[in-house]
Amino acid sequence: MKSKVDNNVGDCIIQCDNLIKIYKTEETEVMALQGLDAKVERGELMAIIGNSGSGKTTFLNMIGGLDRPTAGRLFVDGMDLFKLSDSELVNYKRYTVGFVWQNNARNLLPYLPAWQNVQLPMLFSADSGGRESRERALRLLDLVGLSHKRDSRLGELSGGEQQRVAIAIALANEPKILLADEPTGSVDPATASYIFETFRRLNRELGLTIVIVTHDLSVAEKVGRVVSIRDGKISSERIIKSGYAARMAEVGGFATGAGEHFSMHEEFAVLDRNGRVQIPPEFLSQLGIEGNKVKMSVRGKEIVITPPDNLEPAEKAL
Repeated sequence: MKSKVDNNVGDCIIQCDNLIKIYKTEETEVMALQGLDAKVERGELMAIIGNSGSGKTTFLNMIGGLDRPTAGRLFVDGMDLFKLSDSELVNYKRYTVGFVWQNNARNLLPYLPAWQNVQLPMLFSADSGGRESRERALRLLDLVGLSHKRDSRLGELSGGEQQRVAIAIALANEPKILLADEPTGSVDPATASYIFETFRRLNRELGLTIVIVTHDLSVAEKVGRVVSIRDGKISSERIIKSGYAARMAEVGGFATGAGEHFSMHEEFAVLDRNGRVQIPPEFLSQLGIEGNKVKMSVRGKEIVITPPDNLEPAEKAL
């Protein structure tokens, strides 16, 4: 494929610069992404969180080739998604990315057994024969812990089992990136934990890059990096502390104790290319800040934000 990314990107498999997406109708115009900048390293397991309408699913759809950006730059595995032709984009979606949806009915055909659901994407690949694809489908089901359910149909599988079959389907054509949109949104907490463990195992054993969009805040204790999106931009990142990461590498996984993610991750605000930073509403509320004016000062190595106490009432209302 054409349009390779610059060599200075390093081992970055996803890079977007000033990414903008605008949805237009006859009456309204919505800016879903407002100059988003992000990088995902090859082999990384990360999560994207944010409120409904924050832009996180739009961002995932951009990476998945399901929607095209309005402006900005988006490179995935060295390909400029702005410049791919329609046929190149089809191949990109077939071989570079795998997608796991929240809606199980979108993942599986109900009249096929599990192994044929997994085999189906392989049949569109020219280098995959019938017997070879069947054997690979069975291996993938074993990889997600469902070899004993290979002949089961949709109605014979639990919600968690359906989602694990969906993960196997997403891996059918050996993608380099696995994208999951709210993969645990329709299952109970215990099943959600098992699904996340499946993602961790795939990341660890296959070196697969995995990006998960979720509203589940407890995901922080299950991945190495958590990116928060607010109003179409990345507002903060939580990155696992190096000492904790080393200890987890020794035991082969992340902790699952309640509340541990507050100590195992360090949170950072993210500056955009113009030096702007989003201040969480709860921080402003704690300071009693209303309106759009604050005081800023530098004290030593700290930037201090304080309420504008000296404003007249008329100014505060602006």
